[in-house]
Amino acid sequence: MTQDIVNAVKEAKEQSKPRNFTESVDIIINIRDLDVKRPENRFNEEVTLPKGRGKEVKIGVIADGELIVQAKDAGLDLVINKNDLEELGKDRKAAKKMANSVDFFIAQADMMPLVGRFLGPVLGPRNKMPKPVPASIKLDPLLERLQSTVKVGVKQQPLIQIVVGSQDMSEDDIAENVETVLTVLDRNLEKGRSQIKSMFIKTTMGPSVRVI
Repeated sequence: MTQDIVNAVKEAKEQSKPRNFTESVDIIINIRDLDVKRPENRFNEEVTLPKGRGKEVKIGVIADGELIVQAKDAGLDLVINKNDLEELGKDRKAAKKMANSVDFFIAQADMMPLVGRFLGPVLGPRNKMPKPVPASIKLDPLLERLQSTVKVGVKQQPLIQIVVGSQDMSEDDIAENVETVLTVLDRNLEKGRSQIKSMFIKTTMGPSVRVI
């Protein structure tokens, strides 16, 4: 299948019109014979793409004290303290805008109850609830790993759409990332990747190219 993926990526990139930004490359997978109403058929895994995502990942940190200092030193896109949490809880529009602008959230573990209270209704449906971490953690290794991480899973529909690279990455590197995603299906689906009904590759704004 790898060569089919390489060919589809190449075609998707060729069909994409010139833009004034580097587009991401997405994979769309439709799964057959999967009843997502049954909890045991749902899954959600964080996967490290071996060749990275190709574009910088935006990360938000919800914390106090030393973690706030580390987050600011790392130059993160978003740093939220307890007061900010309460304010976002009062302004659903601002909370939604914030949630849509960030790929991953990290939260100090002892602040998770507050996160659930003030931001749970916004982050939960977007599959962006924070990864809880101890206040003593060193952030840099985690931030580095998240730059190559995607979430692979099914929840309400037997469908997966995720980023597997960017337009300026090689077809072979993107194909290797796709193969890594497919191993998640092998682990979580009863019949593995043979349950794939159809699979497409597309750039952010470009047309979909069928792989299978």
